[in-house]
Amino acid sequence: MLGYHTLIMANQNADPTAGLQSLLDLDGTIYEVGGGYWVSMTVGRVPPDGGRPHGIQYALSLHSPDGSRVMGYDNAHQPKIRSGPSRKSTTPLAFDHIHRGARTIPYRPKSPGDLLVDFWADVEAILTKEGVP
Repeated sequence: MLGYHTLIMANQNADPTAGLQSLLDLDGTIYEVGGGYWVSMTVGRVPPDGGRPHGIQYALSLHSPDGSRVMGYDNAHQPKIRSGPSRKSTTPLAFDHIHRGARTIPYRPKSPGDLLVDFWADVEAILTKEGVP
């Protein structure tokens, strides 16, 4: 994966803004990652709010050769929570979440660098499972 190992190395400190510029620099990129699979990245600054307290809006997604989304990390909307203690919370939840097929999973990145590392690790795992070199 392009830059994956560089991002891991850049993310080795506890700075919550680690990797921010690397994430912002990916806005509008599309990568072919093998076997017809491709990754699309949209990233930009927004005013911080309850859903995006870090002031970044993003959509990182892996697509199959037919163009359908296989997996995605984004904060475009609040994730739907069907059960658990978070459902009853009156505190606004951050919008960060992961789409895996029809499932939506809340996700809390520690930093922009962690977001990138986690996303690329999921991409690699999916491609490996699909037998894509």
